[in-house]
Amino acid sequence: MDITGSVALVTGSNRGIGRHFVEQLLERGASKVYATARRPELVDVAGVEVLALDITDPASIAAAAAAAGDVTLLIDNAGVLSSGSLLSDDLSDARRAVDTHLWGTLEAIRAFAPVIERNGGGAIVNVLSALSWFSAPGAGGYAIAKAAEWNMTNAVRLELAGRGVTVQGLHLGAADTDMMAGYEGPMTAPADVVRAALDGVERDATEVLVDDWTRMVKASLAGDPVDFSAQIA
Repeated sequence: MDITGSVALVTGSNRGIGRHFVEQLLERGASKVYATARRPELVDVAGVEVLALDITDPASIAAAAAAAGDVTLLIDNAGVLSSGSLLSDDLSDARRAVDTHLWGTLEAIRAFAPVIERNGGGAIVNVLSALSWFSAPGAGGYAIAKAAEWNMTNAVRLELAGRGVTVQGLHLGAADTDMMAGYEGPMTAPADVVRAALDGVERDATEVLVDDWTRMVKASLAGDPVDFSAQIA
């Protein structure tokens, strides 16, 4: 897919990786970029069309799809963090993570895949995580949500095969964004994350692994998860 001349819609575009997607899409010559957020007043990038979009609200998704009927590239970036114990803490955060990352992203795809197809085809990018493939203490809810979103990504890719719509799973470790404030490990610049994703769009990549950590995590799937847990501990 050639991003030059495309019409893109980015969810969760008011900050972090989403904001970088918007900026780089404009730099690469997208003819129009819809920058969406639950609070659209927080979007401050010039040259975009701003839309309100809450991917956990079906009515909001339907309104956005009706307003953006020319989309050829969908960037599913919106997300939430979840932390705490799956066994002893309240599960409301974990449920919200699954509702957002799995069901909300799927609802957005269900709304926009037919739009992309009608417009001659294009691509969908789902922002996933290295936590699609492992978990860590306190991150169980988020890991469950991302694991489910990963396999959903694989499933919709199969359903869209032959319909002119490619589906990319974008996996990364920690990115240097507001969402990761306080994290002390290595982090990737969000601009580098987006660059890798958009390069992948242009070569029709089905999966993009942004960093060495993510590549190591995926490679560990062939082994015993107990060994991997001991390694990262």
